[in-house]
Amino acid sequence: MTATVERVGFFTDTSVCIGCKACEVACKEWNAIPEDGMELTGMSYDNTQGLGASTWRHVAFIEQSKPVVPKTHQGRHQGEHQHQGDGSRNPQSEGAEDDADVFALAAQGSGSSELRWLMSSDVCKHCTHAACLDVCPTGSLFRTEFGTVVVQEDICNGCGYCVPACPYGVIEQRPDDGRAFKCTLCYDRLGESQTPACAKACPTESIQYGPLDELRERAAARVEELHRAGVPDARLYGHDPDDGVGGDGAFFLLLDEPEVYGLPPDPVVTTRDLPAMWKQAGAAALTLLGGLAAAFATSGKPKTTRSPFARRRL
Repeated sequence: MTATVERVGFFTDTSVCIGCKACEVACKEWNAIPEDGMELTGMSYDNTQGLGASTWRHVAFIEQSKPVVPKTHQGRHQGEHQHQGDGSRNPQSEGAEDDADVFALAAQGSGSSELRWLMSSDVCKHCTHAACLDVCPTGSLFRTEFGTVVVQEDICNGCGYCVPACPYGVIEQRPDDGRAFKCTLCYDRLGESQTPACAKACPTESIQYGPLDELRERAAARVEELHRAGVPDARLYGHDPDDGVGGDGAFFLLLDEPEVYGLPPDPVVTTRDLPAMWKQAGAAALTLLGGLAAAFATSGKPKTTRSPFARRRL
């Protein structure tokens, strides 16, 4: 009797992501992914731009004009006359030139003193109800004993049906041969009881790997901790088994709305209506066949008409 393997996955805590891209590098090295798409965009520190056939881990850099935590009674908000924006000095800081807050002074010149970076390492969600798996005609996509979804590159025929089926826009075809690729959650490493390369390389433990139920409990506790620390916007994304994809095998702790991170707010498996569609198509086909059979059964012998050129008998 074989033992049941516990479902595993990722929990990515974006509140401690530092944007080092160690996960991207480790993923490419371990999986021998081509080193393309590495040019800076000129708009951000992001040089991979998004998930794709050659980018299975993507670190997003999002700049916002708002603080990480709400304003407190410390720092520049303490004094009534601090940083009035008119160049006036705080009386409490007279004679303390060496202790000036250079970051606050720089903010005065820009017109804003509240800035934060949101960083997040995105990855395939390994959906419970995976549309890419549903539409694959060759069986190239399959669900492993660990609950993850993997592409077998030697079976993929490059049809591309999986690409529009994914509600997250994760899977992509390579332009050279058309085959589809995405994160495998290091399936080869899991078989050897090893941690996936990205989670192993993460220096802040932003990417956590383990049994999915345990990760969900850990994530819920982390959200409560952040709420107590004054971060009310902290929330979980993709953890709910009752969402449109049945819950994700890779879920996230976010510090803002999902759209800010380029994630759909309410993802829905694109093949959810497929059984009903096949049922309706079958009913329509039976109706058509029944109508044709009835038409042939009731047609009888065709009537003949008298030619106008036939001679009339007297």
